[in-house]
Amino acid sequence: MTKFLLAVHVLAAIVAIGPVTVAASMFPPAARRALAAPDDPQAAQTLRLLHRICRVYAVVGVVVPVFGFGTARAMGVLGDTWLIVSIALTVLAALVLGALVLPGQEALVEGGSGGREATVRLAMLTGVFNLLWATVTVLMIVRPGSTTGA
Repeated sequence: MTKFLLAVHVLAAIVAIGPVTVAASMFPPAARRALAAPDDPQAAQTLRLLHRICRVYAVVGVVVPVFGFGTARAMGVLGDTWLIVSIALTVLAALVLGALVLPGQEALVEGGSGGREATVRLAMLTGVFNLLWATVTVLMIVRPGSTTGA
């Protein structure tokens, strides 16, 4: 059962979190292009598509920690420091995405003010989000204190 839970957890992370990190990273440059060409319908359409990808996959991404908790329980590592840190970083990443990145994208999609400054702020927040996920990924692989030798 542990192998099944771990496989689903890893696949869900790849399928759900990967598209969010890529689409969120593509959004700020696309927003700058859209701001530079306000009459270009394709630029606006690209922003809407990237924002929709981020929203949808953010919701789908909920399965990652769900299967992660199941895997951790089956492996008996729920109290391990590396897992607790990973959980805290995952919560922080979700907050950055849900409270800062997605609303920032929404404002730009709807033509909100802020212009270039808004895209720079969004790029920074997206970078923080991606860095948090990269750190969680490293912790999941390296697992400090693990006896597996990884």
